[in-house]
Amino acid sequence: MAAKQTEPVTIISLRKLSQATPEPQQKETKTFTVEDAVETIGFGRFHIALFLIMGSTGVVEAMEIMLIAVVSPVIRCEWHLENWQVALVTTMVFFGYMVSSILFGLLADRYGRWKILLLSFLWGAYFSLLTSFSPSYVWFVFLRTMVGCGVSGHAQGLIIKTEFLPTKYRGYMLPLSQVFWLAGSLLIISLASVVIPTIGWRWLIRIASIPGIILIMAFKFIPESARFNVSTGNTKAALDTLESIAKMNRSVMPEGQLVEPILEKRGRFADLLDSKYLRTTLQIWIIWLGISFAYYGVILASAELLERDLVCGSKPESDTEVMVTTKDSEERLGPCYCHLFAPSDYRTMIISTLGEIALNPLNILGINFLGRRLSLSITMGCTALFFLLLNICTSSAGLIGFLFMLRALVAANFNTIYIYTAEVYPTPMRALGMGTSGSLCRIGAMVAPFISQVLMSASILGALCLFSSVCVVCAISAFTLPIETKGRALQVCSSYPPIKPVLFLLLGCDRTAQHWGIVKFYHDGSIYNYKQTLTMEQ
Repeated sequence: MAAKQTEPVTIISLRKLSQATPEPQQKETKTFTVEDAVETIGFGRFHIALFLIMGSTGVVEAMEIMLIAVVSPVIRCEWHLENWQVALVTTMVFFGYMVSSILFGLLADRYGRWKILLLSFLWGAYFSLLTSFSPSYVWFVFLRTMVGCGVSGHAQGLIIKTEFLPTKYRGYMLPLSQVFWLAGSLLIISLASVVIPTIGWRWLIRIASIPGIILIMAFKFIPESARFNVSTGNTKAALDTLESIAKMNRSVMPEGQLVEPILEKRGRFADLLDSKYLRTTLQIWIIWLGISFAYYGVILASAELLERDLVCGSKPESDTEVMVTTKDSEERLGPCYCHLFAPSDYRTMIISTLGEIALNPLNILGINFLGRRLSLSITMGCTALFFLLLNICTSSAGLIGFLFMLRALVAANFNTIYIYTAEVYPTPMRALGMGTSGSLCRIGAMVAPFISQVLMSASILGALCLFSSVCVVCAISAFTLPIETKGRALQVCSSYPPIKPVLFLLLGCDRTAQHWGIVKFYHDGSIYNYKQTLTMEQ
């Protein structure tokens, strides 16, 4: 029997339409933060200009600080100074640095990084020029103290660089800033070898002031930190800055509206000692103090070893006492060691200074692959070892080699702690964190001259053991730091590192699509927005 043919059936589904106007769904507004914009824009021509201009602040700072080491033998002879008087010059410079670091940090978090940086350069250049006209030792000490006050504000250049650099470039670009410090150190030593024997130390100070004056005019090409502007509610200025950077880099801005919480409480010293950051702050202060103590100890000790010829034992004091002959009689002025640097001494200082860049490639690799904490603890431990090796009785070439490695290690230490400090604190307290750390580290710099220039003349082994012990304490402190900042975005709010979401906040419900907004707050202040389609039963 033939199968019955089935005819196709068309099914039409009808639904009742309501005359009421459907409730329109709200269109979600896209937003982005400064961190999003910095990462989206990426690295480009603006950051190269930023690196060159802000990095050059290191040239000026190095010239002003290293100036003391190359001028000390000359003023010792001119004003017949004793050991403690020469050491006091360096100590007072860093005393001025210490006092002003906290003040400039507070002001920078309240009024802006750029303004404080400009003020510090104007201040430093003015008093540096005045120093060249010092009529006496007392005036020289006072004016160099004022220069130290100005130099303390140069750290704002590093903060501006840090806040504009994308996360993945910070670990590479910030250590390269050491090149500028090296350039400044080499420049002042080279100038001293030519200028001091010919036209005198006063002209050396005048010439050393020129780079700072030139750099002041270049600051107009660098804007205020966008992170600072947005934290104070000046979103328009921050947006204009980011758009100009994107244009200069030939990049694009993220879509949406720039948003960021306005932070009313900024630059408060109490925040650094809050329970969230108390341990981190205290350990950072210990490390800064120890690194500065070791760094300036190496610089001044190398100058002292060369000036006094304290290699494999000291010369008898009677061989180096100054005898000043007058028309009437000879007058003994006491143990004033008047031994000016010879050309070979300047060459030794230049070679040892070059060590500051020797470990830079390894330092960059360590920072980015081992992390800030482990890298710093390793270099601090090696610094302690080489301080002890410096006591070995060796040839002049051996001494240069040890000094070379010490300068390389202490420079790596400074690189790492600068980066870590700028990264670990959030925007409202970043400048203050850097300022207080820089201030505390100057205590180490203030003590270093009396160890390198006074204690070392009595006991080289005692001085070197003290330097080594401090470095060991810093290595332990670095290894036990509670927060690792490698690969971490710069924080906006004070917080702990992210562990798990600790609060869920129901924002609301769209009755048409059942969209529920959920915000997850993390310990590090990060905020993540989620939207999930749910049924009313859920």
